Amino acid sequence: MEEATITSIELAKAAANAIDDMKGVDIAIIDVSKLLFITDMFVIATGTSNRQVRSIADEVHVQLKEKHDRMSLRTEGADEAEWVLLDYGEIVVHVFQAGTRSFYDLERLWADAPRIPFAAATQGTSDQL
Repeated sequence: MEEATITSIELAKAAANAIDDMKGVDIAIIDVSKLLFITDMFVIATGTSNRQVRSIADEVHVQLKEKHDRMSLRTEGADEAEWVLLDYGEIVVHVFQAGTRSFYDLERLWADAPRIPFAAATQGTSDQL
């Protein structure tokens, strides 16, 4: 019997839930699987401070490890915490501060990629896609 594996979409939603648990805002899941060969999904979110951006990234690490036995392959930007990138292979999580997110505008860059619906449990903190 084959072991059941979590899909990229399920893993992205698990990361989005972890972000939501830490009060991250404007959570977006973008399916880049048809546009990139290196990953399937981007999860993009905003934190309000360096401390919150780091805390969100830490919570994503904890929840994906505990609930899905996944460790990030690479983490970038945790020291400065303006933009923390968590690379899990099939998903890449981007946690930004607002100004940095606006500057890089990944949603515009990947505007042709479909959005995956995600409704944040925390009222008023996420775009309903």
